[in-house]
Amino acid sequence: MKGWIDRVIRAGIAYKFVEGDQGEGVPVGLLNAIRAVVFNTFDTPRESEMKVFGDPLETLWKNCIFGLCGVEAFHRKNYGVMVTSTIEEREKWLEDVRTTVNSLF
Repeated sequence: MKGWIDRVIRAGIAYKFVEGDQGEGVPVGLLNAIRAVVFNTFDTPRESEMKVFGDPLETLWKNCIFGLCGVEAFHRKNYGVMVTSTIEEREKWLEDVRTTVNSLF
């Protein structure tokens, strides 16, 4: 995923810095997208992950990636625990992805 981000979320394409920037590094978003959605899977129970790590992926996607590019509305959904999930659970998750995408776009 980092390779995709590095290739797609680039200065001059997804954001730019204001001419005359004196090192503040405050970007101006260039993406025409109004909203973005990210679907994450995980293998650590959500409660354990939140207790130990907080939610760094929310901050990364919302503030450091899409916020940088000017995307106004960000949505993220998590699915798991993958390693112990059943095919029925995964089918429900996929249906939820379809429903979410259809409701947002």
